[in-house]
Amino acid sequence: MAVIKAKTFDGQTVEWDDKIIGSGAMKEVHFSPDRSYVVGFYKSKQDYQAKERIQMITGKYKDSIFNQAGGDYWKNLFCWPTAMLEHNGRLGIVAPTYPKHFFFKYGSINNDALGIKGKEKEGKWFAAPKLRNRHVDPRELGDWLNHLKICLMIARSARRMHAAGLAHSDLSYKNVLVDPSGGFACVIDVDGLVVPGKYPPDVVGTPDFIAPEVVKTSHMNKDDPARCLPRRETDLHALAVLIYMYLLYRHPLRGGKIHDVNDETRDEHLGMGEKALFIEHPTDKSNRIKLKNAEKWELPWANVDKLPYVITGPYLQKLFQRSFIDGLHNPSARPSANDWEIALVKTIDLIQPCQNPDCAQKWFVFDNSTKPKCPFCGTPYKGKLPVLNLYSSRSKSSFRSDDHRIMVWSGQSLFWWQANRLIAPNEKLDDAHKKRVGYFLRHKDEWWLVNEGLPDLTDVTSDQSVAIAIGAKVKLLDGKRLLLDRNEGGRLIVTQMVNA
Repeated sequence: MAVIKAKTFDGQTVEWDDKIIGSGAMKEVHFSPDRSYVVGFYKSKQDYQAKERIQMITGKYKDSIFNQAGGDYWKNLFCWPTAMLEHNGRLGIVAPTYPKHFFFKYGSINNDALGIKGKEKEGKWFAAPKLRNRHVDPRELGDWLNHLKICLMIARSARRMHAAGLAHSDLSYKNVLVDPSGGFACVIDVDGLVVPGKYPPDVVGTPDFIAPEVVKTSHMNKDDPARCLPRRETDLHALAVLIYMYLLYRHPLRGGKIHDVNDETRDEHLGMGEKALFIEHPTDKSNRIKLKNAEKWELPWANVDKLPYVITGPYLQKLFQRSFIDGLHNPSARPSANDWEIALVKTIDLIQPCQNPDCAQKWFVFDNSTKPKCPFCGTPYKGKLPVLNLYSSRSKSSFRSDDHRIMVWSGQSLFWWQANRLIAPNEKLDDAHKKRVGYFLRHKDEWWLVNEGLPDLTDVTSDQSVAIAIGAKVKLLDGKRLLLDRNEGGRLIVTQMVNA
């Protein structure tokens, strides 16, 4: 195996093995000798516009995202090309190698009968119930909390691309690697990003994720002003589909409705385009999944009555409605990536561990009932359950509801971003605010908050406020009011006890 050496357009020296390790629709990929990066060459000749776009992505846009405060954060969420080169008349890009956790450790069941061990964790393995339940080794699947974390990372990545004025154009489970066992996600194939108004998309997307307006107008010429091409709003449709599939293991539009019994291609075109209909539409139920046609591997997820989208909680429920009812054929009504990010952070705060040790999903979202139970295995919650309602300061001694709750479980950590509304758990979080400041403990059916780093923690339930020193603990009782932080944006929690 020979090693080839060349210089990139910006003067870097790169090396790669002549053996091709991967070949997709657009590129052939080679490892560097130390496998710290890859070099991918385009199969077809790239025109001037394509070269200029790649140069912008590996230059201006890369610098604007990574070479500023918080830039290191994005290195884990994007596999961003770092340089462009030309060798033997072919254009190529340099990109970092995917982290090890994005490759299958155990592979498929029956001692990796499918031979996927060591291969990339393409998202479809974890979003399609047949693949999940029939083929993938259970040790690869993770739990429902980790799937929420994956969705949060994808939403955050989309938000950053859109903030930079870019669109992915092909956001799908082919171009997002996931690791459910660890709760990680990484957006790949970034070299095809769309710069609206300047660089058009190379592709229209991956089936299942193409927005209805793009499918509907796909027969038109690319230069036709009536044709819809990938852009920010089409990314938002794909993002909503990804989140729905990673949490509910079914496609939001692929139901039982048939539009043309004689022409399968036209039926697909109508069902995913002009006639697209949410399988859980509240008034038009004509596209419900026909359970008699569902395979055993698809159950119970195919049963939208047993596992409806509302089990994802109040915040995600509203966004699914905006995506697949209000915004399905009205792109401007779709929630933004930032909307999804905020809703996912709030939803993670509503999570509860299932008390059934054999539950496959392990976690569920509190449904605001007095008798909560896991929707996945049906196990009811038993015991006292503290619900912390969050209020934050808008002016001196004035607190308003944040429409945000924290569900408490034993061993759960409390962080600064929960103690102060103005601190967000994203790329801008500084080191001083990353450490936990407290944790919750259940002892003999009583619940406690242990103060590890909140200098202002005060019990303000009565007129006689009581300071809770760092290292001390306070019991959580119904109606207990605790001030977490006196600074602007500081939060007050009001405790509500559910006795299940």
